[in-house]
Amino acid sequence: MKASLSVKHKKRLLPILMSGTILAGTAMPAHAQDTPVAPVPTTLPPAAEPATAVDNTIRSIVVNGSQRLESDTVLSYMQLRVGQTYTQEAADQALKDLFETELFKDVSIRNNGGAVVIDVVENPVINRILLEGNKRIKEDAIRPEIRLAPRQIFTRSKVRADVARIIELYKRKGRFAASVEPKMVQLDQNRVDIVFEVNEGPKSKVQQINIIGNEVFSDGKLRGEMATKQSRFYRFFSSSDTYDPDRLAFDQQKLRQFYLTEGYADFRVISAVAELTPDKKDFIITYVVEEGERYKFGEVTVESEIRDFTAETLTPLLPMKEGDFYDAKQVEDTVESLSETAGLFGYAFADVRPQFTRDKETLTMGINFQVAESDRVYVERIDINGNTLTVDKVVRREFRLNEGDAFNSFQVKRSANRIKSLGFFQDELEIEQKQGSAPDRIILEANVEERATGELQLSAGFSSVENFILQASVRQRNFRGKGQELRASVSYSSFSQSIEFGFTEPYLFDRNIAVGVDVFRRDLNSFNFVGGDRETTFEQLTTGFQIRAGVPITEYLSASLRYGLSYDDVTLDEDLFFSPDANGVLSCDPLRAGRFLCDAIGKRTTSSIGASLIYDDRDNRVRPTRGQTIVGSLDFAGLGGSVKYLRGRLNAAKYWRVLGNFIFSVSAEGGYIHPLENRGSAADGIDDVRLTDRFFLGEPQIRGFDIRGVGPRIIRSRFREEIVDGRAVNSIIDFREDRSSVTDDAIGGRAYYLGRAELEIPLGSGARELGLRPSIFVDAGAVFNVTQPLLVDNRVQAVVEGVPQFLTVGADGNITTTADAVDANGVPNEPDLVLGNSFTEQFFGDSAKPRVSVGIGVNWNSPFGPFRIDVARALLKEPGDDTKLFTFNVGTQF
Repeated sequence: MKASLSVKHKKRLLPILMSGTILAGTAMPAHAQDTPVAPVPTTLPPAAEPATAVDNTIRSIVVNGSQRLESDTVLSYMQLRVGQTYTQEAADQALKDLFETELFKDVSIRNNGGAVVIDVVENPVINRILLEGNKRIKEDAIRPEIRLAPRQIFTRSKVRADVARIIELYKRKGRFAASVEPKMVQLDQNRVDIVFEVNEGPKSKVQQINIIGNEVFSDGKLRGEMATKQSRFYRFFSSSDTYDPDRLAFDQQKLRQFYLTEGYADFRVISAVAELTPDKKDFIITYVVEEGERYKFGEVTVESEIRDFTAETLTPLLPMKEGDFYDAKQVEDTVESLSETAGLFGYAFADVRPQFTRDKETLTMGINFQVAESDRVYVERIDINGNTLTVDKVVRREFRLNEGDAFNSFQVKRSANRIKSLGFFQDELEIEQKQGSAPDRIILEANVEERATGELQLSAGFSSVENFILQASVRQRNFRGKGQELRASVSYSSFSQSIEFGFTEPYLFDRNIAVGVDVFRRDLNSFNFVGGDRETTFEQLTTGFQIRAGVPITEYLSASLRYGLSYDDVTLDEDLFFSPDANGVLSCDPLRAGRFLCDAIGKRTTSSIGASLIYDDRDNRVRPTRGQTIVGSLDFAGLGGSVKYLRGRLNAAKYWRVLGNFIFSVSAEGGYIHPLENRGSAADGIDDVRLTDRFFLGEPQIRGFDIRGVGPRIIRSRFREEIVDGRAVNSIIDFREDRSSVTDDAIGGRAYYLGRAELEIPLGSGARELGLRPSIFVDAGAVFNVTQPLLVDNRVQAVVEGVPQFLTVGADGNITTTADAVDANGVPNEPDLVLGNSFTEQFFGDSAKPRVSVGIGVNWNSPFGPFRIDVARALLKEPGDDTKLFTFNVGTQF
């Protein structure tokens, strides 16, 4: 909380004079921080008249006015001593010595016939330091720049230094118009409060960038190569239009790099000037450049003194050819490539130097890459520094090299990527290579910086999928510093509740074998859509556990095994979906629930064993930018239990960094479940795979469609009454015209596939700081292959003799009972009362044809938690599919 002054103290607020002697009541100019500070005055108060020529000996020295300092302490700061001869020069030096201590506001010396009297006025003691007017930069960021502190002696030089540091801090934030005026509040006992009044001013933008001397490339092209941008209204998310002196120097390097990659080897920036406008609001930057002539590559050769590298082998592999336009970036990449190639063969300190031969007449640049002789290097030692919690072996086992192995640069990079993928340390981790005890020895040093690996999260939010959500979880990814993972979570939403516990040991008995166990209980309320409203259908309560183990096969290939046992209890709401039979016993009514839901209810046990084969060479498992992953899995249920099936899945994804910092990814997945039991015949409308074991597809997997909006489904449409030729006729409401009048039940399928292509678009640093990551995407997929359930045709609910029944609508539109169609007089039996629940069922969506959608999305790490919004439009769909344009998901942490 920022301290504030009382009214009484504000009345005593006095400016601090920044030059000369600091006196209460004097004024300080607003631009004092830009004004050269005057030195401590050397013109001192006139000393007392010197003693007579007869007697100039100092007989005594008395100090008056000191409060906190002892007289002996004051005397120790100067060279005047009893017994010395008093002179004007000695008095002036004594005054100078005392003022240089900065302990005194005023000092005077007088000599009364050998009795020297020194009158001092001590500088006050600082009581507290306050900040006022700072809004854009928080007090916590300014405080470290202030060297003054409570209980210190107040000095004007320290105040000047603190003002300068605060001003410099604001300049680094792009606020060059900021000013700071220090003031003091006089208190009793020679104490003062110091108040730094800050006028932050506007943020200094780059109003214009002028380039003089460019003829080959336009101003717009060159500005596009710079990190600094001109201030425009649409750059409100970016800080690139804020003036930064460091960025100005960086832009000069960017210009030079651009011209060198285009072949202009003589390019130079003659001058770069940034002018602040008179109102101190904006900057105008002017570059004066000299482009020079464009060069081509001349003869390109390689000379190698390493036995395993010959010029005949390496020269044909060089990317540049004679006659190509000169490209300095290509030369740098070639040097790096040759060094890495040498490192693959164990030459860690291979020295590759390009020698340039410039011919200004022919405008060619000849290059000779010289690879100096070096020894094959072996790893002498691996050092790990900075790990305070994590034990050494957790880091050491991720190294792809051991002590005594031949050095390999590729394995070093791979080791760094594996350590970063642990998620225990900073992302910028690099493994340093240091000279060992001999020329052929190298020391690998991993300097890690640990990050928090424990997570305690309470979250609440709202999503378009599950409405209100509550979650609580605790997770430790580096339990006891041994790389173990321990987690527990509880979640609650309108349609699901769950509690889960899990533990993973990545290296069992210090062997490269990962084992884990999960225990869970999940309560899922499935639902359908009745018009635009979501209605609960069946409830599935699942309790079980899973044991898993994984082993690596190669560096990128691994295999895993798992066994799971779960117990499911699927129920329906008896009030909504059950009816009494002839004996009065309640049972599931297909006319109310649908035959597919009546088939789903019951209790069953699933005992399954599965295996997966995983290939993963991504550079980062959390946010990959390159690499690929392929996962194939197979699960067999039937090792005991009451459920029997064989299910296979295949997932693959690949990532590229394209066009600079764009990240392009493609992914595909598919699955099929094959029943191993006979639950009924197709004529009965019973599929051998239970409803709860089938695949479903829709939001969020395939955007542009509602949750479970793709694939086989039963749509129960209502009737409406129309007058045709003067009589009432019942007709079916077309769900394509009015979806609010239907009940939509997705029943899933045995097979599915899903593909996705996405391009993540990089933004400026300002947007990155906000955590914004937009992308464009294309999704395609389908779920299909299910036995068509028996459907209900033309049913209407009515009251017959006081009992609600579902009756048949005849071809002529008349409603008749299922008992006697006519009475004894031949008159059709009509119900006593016709109710409004009239419907017919239709089956749609069992097609392997792809559903395709395109859209844009944004990930935002908002102050309220992670936020994802997608706008997608379905391009290809099948009858019955349920589309959705806009979806979002947001939560918060507290």
